[in-house]
Amino acid sequence: MKISASQMLSALRYPKSTAKPKLPDGVRIYAISDIHGCAHLLEQMLGVIDADVAHSRPYRAIEVFLGDYIDRGPDSRSTIDLLIRRARRGNAVFLRGNHEAFLAEVFRDPLRIPDWLQVGGLQTLMSYGLSPPPHPNEEEQRALVRELAAAMPPLHREFLKRLRLSFTCGDFFFVHAGVRPGVPLSEQQEADLLWIREEFLQSQKNFGKYVVHGHTPVRSAEVLANRANIDTGAYATGNLTLLSIQGSRLLAV
Repeated sequence: MKISASQMLSALRYPKSTAKPKLPDGVRIYAISDIHGCAHLLEQMLGVIDADVAHSRPYRAIEVFLGDYIDRGPDSRSTIDLLIRRARRGNAVFLRGNHEAFLAEVFRDPLRIPDWLQVGGLQTLMSYGLSPPPHPNEEEQRALVRELAAAMPPLHREFLKRLRLSFTCGDFFFVHAGVRPGVPLSEQQEADLLWIREEFLQSQKNFGKYVVHGHTPVRSAEVLANRANIDTGAYATGNLTLLSIQGSRLLAV
């Protein structure tokens, strides 16, 4: 599906009576979450960003990627290649998702391979040219991790090591999964930022800033009084959401 820049004009509305969070004047943020190896969808959204920037010419455009670049979808390797090329522009922020954290754990402990395969690791291995046996024993698990380390370009390993946990701009706080209600943003634990679900999703509290997140798939971008969820399950639905924020206005495609 080809998308033009004009199709970005799908305004998301804050609930009535909500004080609208704002970005600093002149800043426009483009946010994407949970790409999950869908390189073809990412490439399409990057084209939408480029077209929109060329058309609207914001003073400063920042691209924020909210993690879960790998697993489940067909091409984790190409997804990371695209993101590394994007990073060279110097205006992108890359956050860690729970799937990148899981891969780091697999490198530390190869015996986590069976758990990783259950959550989409098989597709990542295949994207790097590896074909694991159906039920690898301990020796095969260790061998797989060595083979993955050898197959993964050094730039990919470095990219994954440098991922951040969160990003703040103006009244917005960007994170993969969410935050622990009642805990100051500066004191949040990594496990919550990467993995939290129900306690965060059910909270109606003000978190200190407006939280933009992914991690929990929704049918379409969800805007509530205290948070916005932009994970629309790209690997399963073919719908990768791009959120644009300028001032207090949110636009989605």
